[in-house]
Amino acid sequence: MLVAALLNATASVLQRHAAKKLPQLSAFSPTMLLDLARHPSWTLGIATMTAGFVLHGVSISVSRIALVQPLLIAELPFTLLLASWVFRLRIQSRDWLAIAMASVGLATFVACLSPEGGDPRVSTTAWALGIAVTIAPIAVLVVLGYRGRREHRAALLGIATGAAFGLNSALIAGVGAELSHGGSLLTTWQTYGVAVLGPVSFFLLQNALHAGNLFASQPGFTLVNPLVSVAWGLAVFGEYGRGGLFLIGVLLGTAFLIAATIMLSQSPLLDPDAPGHQQHR
Repeated sequence: MLVAALLNATASVLQRHAAKKLPQLSAFSPTMLLDLARHPSWTLGIATMTAGFVLHGVSISVSRIALVQPLLIAELPFTLLLASWVFRLRIQSRDWLAIAMASVGLATFVACLSPEGGDPRVSTTAWALGIAVTIAPIAVLVVLGYRGRREHRAALLGIATGAAFGLNSALIAGVGAELSHGGSLLTTWQTYGVAVLGPVSFFLLQNALHAGNLFASQPGFTLVNPLVSVAWGLAVFGEYGRGGLFLIGVLLGTAFLIAATIMLSQSPLLDPDAPGHQQHR
């Protein structure tokens, strides 16, 4: 999953590099993808994103979703490091501190939560309720993002994209569970859910990257994706984490992750167009 996070970070930087060259008028337009396809960096980003998606799907299929999905939070520090190289910007000491906090918080969260049990093969009612509860806020965020301007649009669409990919991960976990118990890929309804939601999530991602700089879209996408997946694992699939003193570690790790995400979201490395940035010589 860490390799998938690195590939996703690479894809985000490459796709943002291409998306920043498009006019704002092409947002939410079917021609936007055609315009992006003309840029080699976008094409390379899509190839990298596809490889990350495959590794992501394999990780979810062979492990518990609440265990592996938090590892995707490593995508934000990876994005920061790659952005510093692509946009030739210097990493500040504050950014290094945030990266260290994110690493410690992630390790603490995963080690203390250590989820067990659970099974994605739940009732149709549980699936329907979980999907409805997840899609409703996504729809609201998309509407608000469509009406918003620049960075507000990017932030809202970034959160919506993260939630959509989190739901997509839950569906992939459902597909993996059915296949592991003798089911068929073509007769599993979650397969068609992934086939529909995947392109929708991808389209939202492109609009989020196009709407504003990475500092606006990437933090919401990176944090919300695993949070939605963990919520599905614990609330729908019946996974459960450690209790007692380990719960303190989970809360502490979560606090570190939130604080680090806020710090990283304000990094100038994710806003390479802002004036006054110090570049490498």
